[in-house]
Amino acid sequence: MAVSEGDWLWSPSKEQISDSNLADFMTWLQVNRGKAFTDYDQLWQWSVECIEEFWGAVWDYYEVASESPYDEVLTERVMPDAKWFPGTHLNFAEHILRNERPDAIALYAYSESGEPRRVSWEQLAARVRLLAQKLQGMGVVKGDRVVSYLPNSPEAVIAFLASASVGAIFSSCSPDFGYQSVLDRFQQIEPKVMFFSDGYQFGGKAFDRRQEVARIINALESLQAVVQVPNLYPDSALVVESALLWDEIVSGPAVDRDAFHFERVPFDHPLWVLYSSGTTGLPKAIVHGHGGITLEFLKMAGFHMNLKPDSSMFFFTTTGWMMWNLTIGAMVTGCAAVLYDGNPIGPDPTVLWRLAEDSGTTFYGSSPTFVATMKKLGVVPREHFDLSRLEGVLLGGSPADPDVMAWFYENVKQDLWVTSQSGGTDICSAFVGASPTLPVYAGEIQTRCLGVDVHALDDNGNELIDEVGELVVCKPMPSMPVFFWNDEGGVRYRESYFEDYPGLWRHGDYFRVNQRGGCFIYGRSDSTLNRYGVRIGTAEIYRVVEALPEVDDSLIVNLSLSEGRFLMPLFVKLKGGLTLDEPLKQKICAALKSEYSPRHVPDKVIQVNEVPYTLTNKKLEVPVRKILSGESVDKAANVDAMANPESIQFFVDNRETILS
Repeated sequence: MAVSEGDWLWSPSKEQISDSNLADFMTWLQVNRGKAFTDYDQLWQWSVECIEEFWGAVWDYYEVASESPYDEVLTERVMPDAKWFPGTHLNFAEHILRNERPDAIALYAYSESGEPRRVSWEQLAARVRLLAQKLQGMGVVKGDRVVSYLPNSPEAVIAFLASASVGAIFSSCSPDFGYQSVLDRFQQIEPKVMFFSDGYQFGGKAFDRRQEVARIINALESLQAVVQVPNLYPDSALVVESALLWDEIVSGPAVDRDAFHFERVPFDHPLWVLYSSGTTGLPKAIVHGHGGITLEFLKMAGFHMNLKPDSSMFFFTTTGWMMWNLTIGAMVTGCAAVLYDGNPIGPDPTVLWRLAEDSGTTFYGSSPTFVATMKKLGVVPREHFDLSRLEGVLLGGSPADPDVMAWFYENVKQDLWVTSQSGGTDICSAFVGASPTLPVYAGEIQTRCLGVDVHALDDNGNELIDEVGELVVCKPMPSMPVFFWNDEGGVRYRESYFEDYPGLWRHGDYFRVNQRGGCFIYGRSDSTLNRYGVRIGTAEIYRVVEALPEVDDSLIVNLSLSEGRFLMPLFVKLKGGLTLDEPLKQKICAALKSEYSPRHVPDKVIQVNEVPYTLTNKKLEVPVRKILSGESVDKAANVDAMANPESIQFFVDNRETILS
């Protein structure tokens, strides 16, 4: 099925449109607000021109539970000082667990290391109430930090919801994160309690994390309690003597549902801390609030994913990526979450389709890279699995080529809503995404999301149509960060998004909108590495590589290739006339994997004589990436502003070799 960008692939039927949450919301707006819209574009225009009316309508439509009603939706309207729904008090976990009902599944959990598990809404809520009470018994109060070093499992979900229930602030790293990567994140926020696993399995291989965990616990001086969740070694001794066992913590008499008290907190009270790496210093510790995430997820999961109480959502992710938070957060609609801990393609390359069949997944999330693997292996899911309940596909992590989207119609099913989206950890959601009322065109993201006033702008702030510009958000969103942790005066927050277009959010992506509103993302416009959807700061790479005695300097870039593929080459300048050989390459890669994660390991390590710098001593990461992507030197870099202009020629002369 050969397709080109813009080719029509699918349109929803009249019945599918009328049955969508979005259509119901539009009917509600007409009845309750006197607002009549004939199509999605009109609705979007109103949602960004009248953002206070729109977000107030979302609040009322979903009957957000607050101690007091809102008097005003938005004050201090200029970013980054916008204040949403002042005076309201709510709890995000309460809005998930208010979906508790008998005989309904909340979690479908699969892993390489154990049997499939199903957790009902009643079981989930009971465990959360009990653990929340135990956390309070450990001295956890509103504003304390609780962290997790767990695989994608029901225990991680329960730990998060229990923490949020009492007003504690949650943060998570997945067990494949190395010692330094975890400390770079958790030491910033000084957690009081930590949940951890003894290991995980990936690709048929067991990874023992007990020694790593002990080092982490010993280095986190703020910890007052740690909870061990057995995974690979259920009969092993405690990792540290003071550890409590999960089964003991969640045992005991049930906590009465009616007597349980969710800690309702101010709208902007911190819910969790996520991490997004810049190019210098430690990863940014991004704080989102209870209210902003509640509203954004109701909108995103309800209107843009069309999730309902009888839906089930899967996205392949670890607990270290914001897509885990979004997958769990989508349960605010009452849908089930489908979890998987393991390798998505090995040793069984069909494992994700098998779990989609078993769980009756209705909304399936994966990456273009996964599709490329399916194509290479010749996997045709429709021939082997019952995917009759599957309604939609969410592609994330990298731009989706036309052929990637077409693959689903040819190999999965023809009546399928194949969507793509782009957003980020920064807002824990999407700027551009899907609508169940719109057609699907090859290679296009369907539309700009409701309430997101996003545009492609040139360097002078002029809007571009059908031209590539910077992705800029021109009005505030409720799920924008409340603040960065340990960012006195909000200096780093402002520098991250608001320096280039004062008062407007520059996200750092190249972006295009066509005449019909279809959207396209062309990768990062800054030097942040986007590795399978996970953003990595170059500083993390340099900190490890340049600490090695053989390395004098280094530079790394990540290139987006066709079919969702990536190439991340690392360029090293060695000391004292050394020559790069295979043992040194392996040493560099092993150090990155050990200190951070497998995602930090480059695809290639290449020796250079010089790393290019500006006159102000900044590495030319973006110009090197542009040159390797095919741009000419005069367009990619200003050689007059370079300290060593001759160094750039290496990348011009060796482009084909580097890419091969």
